[in-house]
Amino acid sequence: MVAQLSVPVSDVSTPSSYGIEGVVQVFTCSQRHFFTTVMAQALRVAGQGSGVIICQLLKGGIQTGVEHPVQLGQHLTWFRPALGRSLGVGDDLAAEDITAVRSLWQHVQTLVQEGSYRLLVLDELSLAIQMGLLQEAEVLDFLQSRPRTLDVILTGSAMPESVLAIADQITQLRRLV
Repeated sequence: MVAQLSVPVSDVSTPSSYGIEGVVQVFTCSQRHFFTTVMAQALRVAGQGSGVIICQLLKGGIQTGVEHPVQLGQHLTWFRPALGRSLGVGDDLAAEDITAVRSLWQHVQTLVQEGSYRLLVLDELSLAIQMGLLQEAEVLDFLQSRPRTLDVILTGSAMPESVLAIADQITQLRRLV
């Protein structure tokens, strides 16, 4: 006799019902040549019907900010801070730069705590920490308190050791001459 497992239909439709614990992945490279790989993974997850957020913490542009996400298909939402430019290490940061990045960070945290997403990409997280836009401790708190089924991909050229210590997977891309 074979035992049958009965799962209510309502429990199958949300990421939190998958029962698979999410992982933290870090992609790091001094030349920043990994975003295509990360994007392919995000598109694959979204194509399978799961919610994905891409959050480019330092890239601004036209019509950006939490009010103007780019929607790729039904399941992939792409956010950038409400900035007219991209930020980099060594830039003089204005109050509105800091406010835009912090606003985006808070918004994304709120969205993922709702439990509707399977994957979150935090692009250039290490530089946002290095630049003082985000605090290392708050990032660690977020990663530890995220929904248990949420996969998180973190990118950046110099990830803090504390973040690397909790990562399930670290991918370091390098160019050998």
